[in-house]
Amino acid sequence: MTESTTLIAAFLGLLEGLTEFIPVSSTGHILLAGHFLQFESAGNTFEVVIQLGAVLAILTIYAGRLWAVFRDAPHDPQARRFILSVLVAFLPAVFIGVLAHDFIKTVLFETPMLIAVMLILGGVILLLVERIAPEPKHHDAMAFPLTMALKIGFIQCLAMIPGTSRSGSTIVGALLLGASKRAAAEFSFFLSMPTMAGAFAYDLYKNRNVLDVSALNEIAIGFVCAFIAAVLVVRWLLDFVSKRGYALFGWWRILVGSVVLIALLSGF
Repeated sequence: MTESTTLIAAFLGLLEGLTEFIPVSSTGHILLAGHFLQFESAGNTFEVVIQLGAVLAILTIYAGRLWAVFRDAPHDPQARRFILSVLVAFLPAVFIGVLAHDFIKTVLFETPMLIAVMLILGGVILLLVERIAPEPKHHDAMAFPLTMALKIGFIQCLAMIPGTSRSGSTIVGALLLGASKRAAAEFSFFLSMPTMAGAFAYDLYKNRNVLDVSALNEIAIGFVCAFIAAVLVVRWLLDFVSKRGYALFGWWRILVGSVVLIALLSGF
């Protein structure tokens, strides 16, 4: 592994951690950065595996609350309902992800122009939803109705198009369904755990024959950098969106998508 490859892996890991839980599309940012830096991994495994660093960050921050939920589940209906709501929201991604995996990885992941367009479109939608979202009636991410969780799960599947954003789609869906800004972000955090872990496991299985052992160092570096950056972002994000909303992220998406689109049309 060369020094330049190490630096790129660290940069992409930081980029993953910084963008995974904000609605700007971490996958879109990483794939575009990889395109312009001419970084490739077998089956895009690097891009998927380093997401586990971000998942570990969430597990670390919410370890106490999650332990309490699973400890109380046998005798607490609210704890059981929360666990079931996350599982229900996760199910659509399982079925659609398995069915569309090969198309997503071999076609959509290899289309930088599509990613740029989706960044811009998603930014416009985020700004629009900030204005039209109904008055929130769900303020606790651990008490969403099961039907609401299922709808958010289906909306999350839009994020299988790179550039859409998993957190962005779940947050937008939750806001439109009456969640507060803080609760929408927090439910997105919880849903990320099974979704990203499942994507990692299935992707690793599908690409088991093309994995390059020499890339393990790159993945380890990216993983650690993603973990550190994600811890910082998660601790900051909830207070930020509670006070200022999501408009900043919408404008960021439009800016990045527009710059990338211009670069691609210019032949870069």
